[in-house]
Amino acid sequence: MHWYTHLAYALMWLVARLPARAFRVVGAALGWLFWISGSRKRRIVEANLNLVRPDLDTAARRGLARECLRQAGIALVEVFGIWTNPRRTLALVREVRGETLFHAAIAARRGLILCAPHIGSWEVANYWIGAHTPFATFYTQPRQSQVDALLRRLREGGASIQFPIDDSGVRRVFRHLNDAGVVSIMPDHVPRAGAVVAPFFGVPALTMTLLPRLARRTGATVLMLFVERLPRARGFRVHFREPPAAIRDDDPLAACTALNAGIEACVRDAFTQYQWNYKRFKARAGSGLTDDAYVASGVGS
Repeated sequence: MHWYTHLAYALMWLVARLPARAFRVVGAALGWLFWISGSRKRRIVEANLNLVRPDLDTAARRGLARECLRQAGIALVEVFGIWTNPRRTLALVREVRGETLFHAAIAARRGLILCAPHIGSWEVANYWIGAHTPFATFYTQPRQSQVDALLRRLREGGASIQFPIDDSGVRRVFRHLNDAGVVSIMPDHVPRAGAVVAPFFGVPALTMTLLPRLARRTGATVLMLFVERLPRARGFRVHFREPPAAIRDDDPLAACTALNAGIEACVRDAFTQYQWNYKRFKARAGSGLTDDAYVASGVGS
């Protein structure tokens, strides 16, 4: 790393030694700014909630959107207290639900796919898994080499293997699972390829076929994983749970519908901590979907 990258790392190391509560306070303030400024994040959250919570009246959706933005602000800020500080991060994990499922999957040595949607504090999950077993993730390399070097240094103690998001990376993940490895996949990005349209909270959404395909072809165990942020800065709760069995279905639509159902069940346990400021229902060319909901909110492509 260049000298300025070392300096940036040192500054972040110092920042990470601030009290954990400070990151919650600053993050909540950032979320409040997202709200009062009528930011793009606010418009995306409101557009998404209009789609997935039509059962609520306008006032209730408004209150829910405000809390989603508060949690989004915390999520953005708290990583600066997580990176470089794995000891404190692990000490703040107060409970692990479904831990026996995780250890049983490791002991079975059939490979393990961790289906980890964008809920709560997913950076904590990387440290917790890394403290128990080597594991791999997909990784999009930044264009700037020094940013890449900095991120890798900041995340030391997390994933031990990082595969590129391309055909070569997918082939390596297949081999990794066949060798009884562990891989963590975030399943709720809008994929550019390898997708079908499946319901998510009753709304058509482009959904990746890769995770169900990996599960079906390798026979690896699949577990849902998310880290819930506890109130009043009390720490974190890690959740493991089994996905719907149909995630291995030969029919891609049935498998992806099951995948989204598994994600939904996790989101319902920490609804406002989901990344609702992401355009989960955006269209891709040829998908048959439109961006109408986002365009109408002034947040088109």
